[in-house]
Amino acid sequence: MRAGTLHSTAYDDVPYTRGGAVDRTEVGALVRSAVDGDAAAWKALVEGLSPLVWSVVRAHRLSDADAHEVFSTVWFRFAQHLGRLREPDKAGSWLASTARHECLKVLRGLTRLTLTDDPQVLDRASEERTPEQSLIDSEEQALQAERIRRLWQEFEALGERCRQLLRVLMASPPPSYLEVSSALGIAVGSIGPLRQRCLRRLRARMDARGAA
Repeated sequence: MRAGTLHSTAYDDVPYTRGGAVDRTEVGALVRSAVDGDAAAWKALVEGLSPLVWSVVRAHRLSDADAHEVFSTVWFRFAQHLGRLREPDKAGSWLASTARHECLKVLRGLTRLTLTDDPQVLDRASEERTPEQSLIDSEEQALQAERIRRLWQEFEALGERCRQLLRVLMASPPPSYLEVSSALGIAVGSIGPLRQRCLRRLRARMDARGAA
């Protein structure tokens, strides 16, 4: 599969919208269809999410040639990883992160080749918050909130003894083992091993549902 190409100045007039011309709720379905070989779905992804990729490139102030090289590389990498995306509906975030990474690779190469004391040349990447960074931040926050929700679900599924011990140990400031022993009636020497067993059970439950 090949990503579509744009003329050298086409992206300058493309307004940025989150997800481009594709509604974010449709992205996951389009990715899954593209994995199955649906050319129309692939075309919709490229056309809909290209404004997002271009917004990242513009923010890093690359030359016209470097910008197009990054654009092509990002879509090539996306095609390579299409069937391995863990969260297809977050394809926009994946593209933005990859585009930023590729831009920084180009800039690092330019810095190594350019001897200058002009800070505007050395610091090409914009220090302002870019649209794709806002998108990445919001999706990362949503993902973190979901992980925390799942963590507490699995925590509540642990045995009562584990829940009591872990809740006490999570107190701030943390209590001493003597205080824990007095509060829960557990021998001081048993607290550490029991804590480790409880945490292993929690980790196993999280791993089992792919929530770690």
